[in-house]
Amino acid sequence: MKKPSILVVDDDAALRALITLRLEANGFRVDAVDSGEAALTQLALARPDAVLTDMQMQGMDGMALFRAIHARDPALPVIVLTAHGTIPDAVAATQQGLFGYLTKPYDAPTLVDLLRRATRLAGSAPDAVDDQWRSEIVTASPAMETLLAEARLAAQSGAALLIQGESGTGKELLARAIHRASPRYAHPFVAINCGAIPAELLESELFGHVKGAFTGAGRDHPGLFQSADGGTVFLDEVGDMPLPLQVKLLRVLQEGEVRPVGATEARRVDVRILSATHRDLDEAIAEGRFREDLYYRLNVVNLTLPPLRARREDIPLLAQHFLATLAARYQRRIHGFAPDALDMLAAADWPGNIRQLHNVLEQCVALCPTSTIPAALVARALRDKPAEIQPLAEARAAFERDYLVSLLKLTRGQASEVARLAGRNRTEVYRLLQRHGLDPALFRSRDDAG
Repeated sequence: MKKPSILVVDDDAALRALITLRLEANGFRVDAVDSGEAALTQLALARPDAVLTDMQMQGMDGMALFRAIHARDPALPVIVLTAHGTIPDAVAATQQGLFGYLTKPYDAPTLVDLLRRATRLAGSAPDAVDDQWRSEIVTASPAMETLLAEARLAAQSGAALLIQGESGTGKELLARAIHRASPRYAHPFVAINCGAIPAELLESELFGHVKGAFTGAGRDHPGLFQSADGGTVFLDEVGDMPLPLQVKLLRVLQEGEVRPVGATEARRVDVRILSATHRDLDEAIAEGRFREDLYYRLNVVNLTLPPLRARREDIPLLAQHFLATLAARYQRRIHGFAPDALDMLAAADWPGNIRQLHNVLEQCVALCPTSTIPAALVARALRDKPAEIQPLAEARAAFERDYLVSLLKLTRGQASEVARLAGRNRTEVYRLLQRHGLDPALFRSRDDAG
């Protein structure tokens, strides 16, 4: 039989350890944290059967924690341990939904009995669902909860799904969660960033190749689609996929088969395709950079992740979550944030979204000399953020355009000369010029200094 789970919240380490020992001895499974903020992070990761919290704690106290929990999950039983001076507050809270309270020093058998009644109630609650599939996604945002509900429904189907959102919003994290919630969860999840691999290698990586297909192909290579047979393929930044490969991807979606490079016959594959992009695919279609028929095949179900600035209620949860993982990684005894530091994090713009928040907190953890991260360190990390690094595909496209402009200036707009100097045929050069919106005629009237 599954043990009922209790989340214990108390900033007194000795009392927290004692309660944990007593509850585990009575057949409960216990997770224990030292603050209300840490409790909210833990609740975002997994739903316990009941919460036991101290009333008076630094930072968020027990009543504030109860109100935050009750707003998100009214069916989750919360019990507080209170001193005599705060009994009136606890009594008033029972009228708002608090399951119960005990005064200190508490009677252990009474506590165990109260928790057993609370967990029996939680076990019959309709909201007590298995959320392991989404355990890596930390959120208390209503918008995110709606999105995750849609994602769980979509996961049960085999439909192709397109995830959109700004860079750093967690598109691959959501894709992995959808795979875990799907009937394919026991099979491989294979992810590839279409913009990070050169076009000449991407085809082989996706579809495989046979021995001798090209120089260096010394053996058969199955490719990611065959490796993921029975599971899920996640194509990140699918908007950067070259047009010739888009045709081959369309065949996978339509026919359920791939043809490795150099092969004479196609091979059957059974995969579910999830894709993601931060690009405007409608604009890419209008510019001829993305196939419209492929777009409709990929976009059977569409989920759009909100930017972090649109889910500010998640910033304290994510900050506490990242702090806990980073402090453990760097073996630092850092337990929380100064109140003004947390306010500063919550008010920041976060153009880099969750990825930027993680990077800022990593710098804070690495440099923090105390057990609490101060506002000055957060301000420094926000101010000293590293220069924006372009994705490889964007950097390559920028270089390609600058290179073509230089050749057009040098040859005074003679495309045949551009092709000769670049070592490419004229058809390819014209295609590149069209992709970058470069008209050779505009360079014929310019002098070399133009």
